[in-house]
Amino acid sequence: MRCLFVIVVVFAQAASADEDMVRLQVSEPFIELHTGPGRGFPVFHVVERHDWIDIIKRRTDWFRVRTEDGKEGWAYIEQMEQTLALPGKRTEFAQVKQEDFLSRRYEFGAMAGDFEGAASMTAYAGMNISKNLSVELAFSQASGTFTNNFLLTANILSTPFPHWRVTPFFTLGGGVLRIEPKGTFVQLDKSDDAVASMGLGFRAYLTRRFVFRAEAREVVAFISEDINGEFFEWKAGFSFFF
Repeated sequence: MRCLFVIVVVFAQAASADEDMVRLQVSEPFIELHTGPGRGFPVFHVVERHDWIDIIKRRTDWFRVRTEDGKEGWAYIEQMEQTLALPGKRTEFAQVKQEDFLSRRYEFGAMAGDFEGAASMTAYAGMNISKNLSVELAFSQASGTFTNNFLLTANILSTPFPHWRVTPFFTLGGGVLRIEPKGTFVQLDKSDDAVASMGLGFRAYLTRRFVFRAEAREVVAFISEDINGEFFEWKAGFSFFF
């Protein structure tokens, strides 16, 4: 009897979920369904004009939908806007806003700047843990007069005021710094040293999925038991989120 009750509840919840879905009719020649929420994911199915689709969920500008024959995939907002809702009205969707940035899951970006007098480039990937805390992995390359420097760090970012449009953050991290001499005339050996870093910066939400970011930090390299190297780094760039 208890098992029967559980089955009834499950089916009732499933029916309720189906009723909450938004059903739309394709008005353009077709809508492409991707395997994931991004243009980099391949198209695996095409929904033709006059067919119906159900919206399951939204992730920024991408919608996970289900066709009448049960296929599920991701459609871009530009194509989703070419659909008709009951009773035959053009569909309108809210654009990505700052609130979507607060609820983001992943963030990718690139920055340029200066690492102790050498021009540097940085690429990073981050994951949001909460509105106030995120983790990221960053790789930087700086080319100086006598050495090439490669810095790989894992960082924790704390954002005390996430709802501000321009919001400051603090960062702590650690990793490895590789220093490679340029040419044989430089009497230096290649080295790999553990590092720790501390810094601060700010993010500024721009529009849709794009964010401007700038930061400065102090990097300490543990070269030996008696010698530490200190490096100052600043950088700025752009990121996108989803």
